[in-house]
Amino acid sequence: MEFNKARVSLSLAFVLLAGILFSGLSAAMPATTDVVVAKSHDSDDDSDVSKDALPHFNSVSQAVAYIASHKPQKDKVWTVFINEGIYRERVVINVDNVHFVGQSQETTTIVFNRYAGQQVAENSQEKWGTRRTATVEILGDNITLENITITNDFDYPGNEVKAKDDPTRLSGTQAVALKTDVNSDRTYLKNVALWGYQDTLYLKGDRALIEGGTIAGHIDFIFGEGTAFFESVSIVSRTRYSGGDGEGLTGYITAPSTHLQRPYGLTFNNCRLEREHGVPDESVALGRPWHPTTTFSDGRYANPYAVGKTTFINTYMAGHIIQKRWTTMGGTTPSGTKRPFNPHTEARFSEYQSHGEGAPKAVSSPAINSHFLNDKNAAFYTKEAVLRGWVPNNIPNDIK
Repeated sequence: MEFNKARVSLSLAFVLLAGILFSGLSAAMPATTDVVVAKSHDSDDDSDVSKDALPHFNSVSQAVAYIASHKPQKDKVWTVFINEGIYRERVVINVDNVHFVGQSQETTTIVFNRYAGQQVAENSQEKWGTRRTATVEILGDNITLENITITNDFDYPGNEVKAKDDPTRLSGTQAVALKTDVNSDRTYLKNVALWGYQDTLYLKGDRALIEGGTIAGHIDFIFGEGTAFFESVSIVSRTRYSGGDGEGLTGYITAPSTHLQRPYGLTFNNCRLEREHGVPDESVALGRPWHPTTTFSDGRYANPYAVGKTTFINTYMAGHIIQKRWTTMGGTTPSGTKRPFNPHTEARFSEYQSHGEGAPKAVSSPAINSHFLNDKNAAFYTKEAVLRGWVPNNIPNDIK
């Protein structure tokens, strides 16, 4: 099955058109709103109090700065309402206890285009690197994003079709849409669309819950060491224009680097693995084990404690998923050489009751090197277990 929006490229023109088509679905501003973001607000001041007695800003970053400058009571959860519009900015959420709610997923978009190989400054040799490319980066605790589209629109396809000897062809094409920082916890994404290509969602923080919405990309586009539970999310593999790698693969959905001591990594429940038009049958792996190059006392090499964990529960899989299920990923040894990490023996990959054209056709086949959970083991992968008892409780009653 192909993703029903995939035949239309994700462009700003499409987002504007969607805003017209879906304007009737826009949400009303929550009664609990503390701060408003609106493109129609054209003041350059740090804040402006409108006739509704709420501070208004024309960028999300200004709203975050306003909250950071105020010290509310410890348990207060701020609500920021983001009106429809395209907000071209990089947003760093360095505050705790904030709920950002867009007017609608289709009409409220935050977009930026930074990529890993990009120079920090025109005459600088320093590059941003993957970790600093996110359109939205979450550093705080108890952050909720709802009814928003977040995009990194670095032109991966345009760069990919260039000849390898083309001097304008760029390297370092990782470009993150959303990242949770290592110190973040209790991140909640509700009906959020994340669009990118390589490395769309970087989960480096602790617990994250993703309910509904869409995550789109092609290479390792859901990755990191964080613990996350995905409920009813559309996972869309995007088209490659270079033909993929030497094994005929055009993409890898997950690349977890879960620490060995963490019992859960990336858990998908009742999700749908879909594809854009042009993604071939049996060309996308469910995942591969990422062992990040890490500095130790005896050198710098692939982290042996990063034993990635991905689990798919009751998930629909279209025909682009390979029957082999998982694949290898290279890493640096202590001696400096490269070697592939085995997805079966050097990762924790599993699935349960997969269905659809991409589900395994013969579980007993030796070509399918996946760990298939039985009913008893699958019962341990509940939302409460994966998230260690945390249930989001910061959503105002009038917009639940």
